[in-house]
Amino acid sequence: MESKQDSVGSGASPEAGGQVPAAAVKTPERGSIRTRLYRDGKLLKEDFPPDEISDELRERHGCIIWLDLCEPSVEQLDIIGREFGLHELALEDAVEETQRTKIDRYQTHLFMAVYSATLDALTGELVTQEIATFITHHALITVRKHPAFDIDPVVARWDSSADLAQHGVSFLLYGLLDYLVDGHFRAVELLDQAIEDTEDGLFDPRRDAIELVQRRSFQLRKSLVVLRRITLPTREVVNTLLRHDLDIVKEPMAPYFRDVYDHVIRATEWTDSLRDLVTTMVESNLTVQSNRMNLIMKKVTSWAAIIAVPTAITGWYGQNIPYPGFGKTSGLIASALLIVGLALGLFVLFRRKDWL
Repeated sequence: MESKQDSVGSGASPEAGGQVPAAAVKTPERGSIRTRLYRDGKLLKEDFPPDEISDELRERHGCIIWLDLCEPSVEQLDIIGREFGLHELALEDAVEETQRTKIDRYQTHLFMAVYSATLDALTGELVTQEIATFITHHALITVRKHPAFDIDPVVARWDSSADLAQHGVSFLLYGLLDYLVDGHFRAVELLDQAIEDTEDGLFDPRRDAIELVQRRSFQLRKSLVVLRRITLPTREVVNTLLRHDLDIVKEPMAPYFRDVYDHVIRATEWTDSLRDLVTTMVESNLTVQSNRMNLIMKKVTSWAAIIAVPTAITGWYGQNIPYPGFGKTSGLIASALLIVGLALGLFVLFRRKDWL
């Protein structure tokens, strides 16, 4: 039995933060399979039965295969595993959910687990989908664990760069990674915009606005944590693919993979800076709420002092002993003037000190 020789990548497996609208993606049938056959950089045929793959590889020297499986059954994966000689541990990882972003090296192939990322602009939730990938010198096998990830844009990217198809599996792998990393970058951009929009509500005194800022701040921070978990180890995955001893990335394709690596670095650094920004925003929100509470307490205390004046005077005049003006109209007038005068004087004093 073969054993894993090395495993590159780190971080916990991200959680799906929501659902992608049904109208936004195609939902292929579970267990659906797509195939493509390339030779000398030209697409010869596609959507042929998987049981013809062995014959095509034997009869057409120098051809490469792309095989895509959407939510495959264990039986389907076993058949593909026997067809391509895939390791049982890699097949097990391709079935299990929530694998961390990584790349594992086996004797005859590589196994890569990567993630797509889509941000729900309304809720601020990050939706992630896992894509398991088997990489050999003559085939690229993608396993989508959920049909919400649409493979058609990846295929369109391959077709738009047909001049690079002559570089075989490294060309297909580049198209897949480039699409995924671009998705990470778009998610970071949308998170940046969402954070800016949330910052505008920091000083909105309305109660619903305050609650919205609190909810959005914590949701955006959660999404940034999830995004960092998939972008940071993706950097190590791309860096590993560039190793010469693996002989996966051909030299003409190396600059393209380095470009993907650069995008991953930028997305990771941008994510880190946004995490700091969200943390600052949360702290600022708490500070603003504390200041508002202090202002409210200051106003309540000031009004309590004003109300204490008539309470004290009426309490004094309520004694059962004679006082100036006792039992006379002049005493009532004097007490009323004293209450109004002192209360008005305190009101003016507190307003000047900005206590009211």
